[in-house]
Amino acid sequence: MNAMTTITRADLLTLEAYAKIRQSSKPAAIAHRRLRSVALGEHINLQFEDRQTIQRQIQEMLHIEKIFEEDGIQSEIEAYAPLIPDGGNWKATMLIEYPDVHERKRELARLIGVEDRMFVEVEGHPRVCAIADEDLDRSTDEKTSAVHFVRFEFNPAQRAAIRAGASVKLGCDHTHYPAHVTVSPETLPAWPATCVDAVADRCRHLAHGLMGLGCARARALDRALPGLGRDQLRPRRHLRRLRRGGAVRR
Repeated sequence: MNAMTTITRADLLTLEAYAKIRQSSKPAAIAHRRLRSVALGEHINLQFEDRQTIQRQIQEMLHIEKIFEEDGIQSEIEAYAPLIPDGGNWKATMLIEYPDVHERKRELARLIGVEDRMFVEVEGHPRVCAIADEDLDRSTDEKTSAVHFVRFEFNPAQRAAIRAGASVKLGCDHTHYPAHVTVSPETLPAWPATCVDAVADRCRHLAHGLMGLGCARARALDRALPGLGRDQLRPRRHLRRLRRGGAVRR
């Protein structure tokens, strides 16, 4: 397995060591996440994950939950590591953002299925449609969720075109949210290492474990990583645990 597509226990700091650098490293972590974020219209934001964002998130959850036992640490790694792009794809957290609660409720009802209408177009190549919410369905008959997890798979020709500097467009063709944006050259340089690896044609990881939402810990992670927005992101395993305790908001 490529070292850039996984995280091991040896990559992580101890709780004590991380606590010492947590505040001083936060500005750089937020800046990196902002670099990997693309606004699509006024209300959708895609935050593209990489090894650095996921490693930071693991460290944050270990810190917040005070996890220091080996089994607990490994459990967090196994939950989050599949979110790292494997060399042939992009993986992103998709946020639908409406500050006003009444407007948000109305628009989420109008945007059912929007996560399946996301796409990436590499200049001169066919459109790549999003594969959304592989861990669980976040849309209901009444509304979609404010947070989704999407994956875009690229073929070798598309990866080569991105590496060569082809124009890349991110878009949505949902009836109630038609939008597209050309990804700026300033943003693209942060991505190639995650999507144009020559070994990316190997078998994809069977586990594309995406994260669920647990409102009980939302405020803690929002303070830790304010760039993530209001919603707490948690692996599906923890979502089940929280549901048993009756503290989950969808």
